[in-house]
Amino acid sequence: MTPKGIIIGAGIAGIAAAIRLAQKGYQVEVYEANQYPGGKLSNFSLGAYRFDAGPSLFTMPHFVDELFELCDENPRDYFNYKKKSIACQYFWEDTTRLTAFSDPKKFAQEVEDKLQVAPQTLQAYLDKAKTKYDLTANLFLHQSLHQLKTYWSKDTLKALQNIQQMEIGKSLDDVNTQQLKEPHLVQFFNRYATYNGSSPYKTPGIMTLVQHLESHYGTYFPKGGMVEISQSLFELAKRQGVVFHLGQKVEQILLKNKKAIGIKTNSREVLADLVVANMDIYPTYKKLLPEIKMPRNVRKEERSSSAVIFYWGVEKQFDEMDLHNIFFSDNYPEEFKALFEDKTIYKDPTIYVNITAKEEAKDAPTGAENWFVMINAPANYGQDWKREVDLLRTRVIEKLNRMLGCDLSALIKEETIMSPPEIQAKTQSHMGALYGASSNNKMAAFLRHPNFKSSIDHLYFCGGSVHPGGGIPLCLLSAKIVSDQLPSV
Repeated sequence: MTPKGIIIGAGIAGIAAAIRLAQKGYQVEVYEANQYPGGKLSNFSLGAYRFDAGPSLFTMPHFVDELFELCDENPRDYFNYKKKSIACQYFWEDTTRLTAFSDPKKFAQEVEDKLQVAPQTLQAYLDKAKTKYDLTANLFLHQSLHQLKTYWSKDTLKALQNIQQMEIGKSLDDVNTQQLKEPHLVQFFNRYATYNGSSPYKTPGIMTLVQHLESHYGTYFPKGGMVEISQSLFELAKRQGVVFHLGQKVEQILLKNKKAIGIKTNSREVLADLVVANMDIYPTYKKLLPEIKMPRNVRKEERSSSAVIFYWGVEKQFDEMDLHNIFFSDNYPEEFKALFEDKTIYKDPTIYVNITAKEEAKDAPTGAENWFVMINAPANYGQDWKREVDLLRTRVIEKLNRMLGCDLSALIKEETIMSPPEIQAKTQSHMGALYGASSNNKMAAFLRHPNFKSSIDHLYFCGGSVHPGGGIPLCLLSAKIVSDQLPSV
């Protein structure tokens, strides 16, 4: 009889795990509480405006292509994207403007022209980031950190021999300040700490490897929007025989003799040979495994950052905004630091504006734009979010008005807002943290929950709150790590 695997959650990692298990010969069913697949990587409409609801940055697309190729399908028949020649535009109120060209030589020239930083300085910094990635990627990203066999390898020995190059004893801000010096460029590279929900003043210097991923692999935009990543994989999974139960909330993981034997929904029990939880690890223990003591690391880990997001349908097209991603920045590191340490929204925020109307005509009416306006924020520690959001909205609009010379309020025709409480309610992310635990500890990679439970057989975990971490590429890798622990049938 064909063994059966149940996936809890149809986020990007859950869908990828389902595809990989199906390819190994398992009968796979996915249970998802929402009426749609994709988790955070979904979309919605406000009037005539379409918005991607989750991540707006796409890098390392080969991890998506790999799933189609695993199923002997040509990914270009189902999923397409284009590489961006410019990743982002950056604006400061002191009139500094920086274009992040994807071409390394053009970017180096831009940094020299605008910030007077020699190309050799920038290249030395990026080379060090690449070295960190090359030394650690196979160890930290592609394998379980919680199995002894991982450490009996040449990769581990090589990493240990070069431990000084990791700069673990310094913060990311320390490394950036010492090596780059120029304040705008330091802030530019400090921003990458937010890619895994951390603070540049706390996360270790090894995290310069994050920007290597973007500079080396480039950034991309999927045809049809970011939602096409999850939607195309959802359709691929169905073609592989995976059965999805949307709108079916799992209430408990069934255990017997220290073994996962299935799940319980609000209407029935479903038995299986293995269970994979693609759900934030904190509510997985609290809600689905009530009889199992939650690990201290899961209970005590500092939460990653969250966000306040304004989705605006703007009844105008701005000549300045002819690119996909724009950052309006101020060099206020102490205020940014306070965001994470004091858990309060800071005075003059860095604003991330993502516009897809010019990428996909269907995303907004002619002559209009859809704006994804995100401000990094702490997780939900009980703040008065109505007050914070109202205050933040006022300050963001004032800032954009100053920089764009307009009355933005009069141009906003559609609006919805997401803050940490709404993110938690919609995605089950504990406290609204976008990446589960932060990486503000030099041991964070080892403290993150493993992809299995050593005391319970046949129970596995994938997604952004477990190893190797958050973001689309790492979520896809978490599914692969789970699959690699299972035999083909």
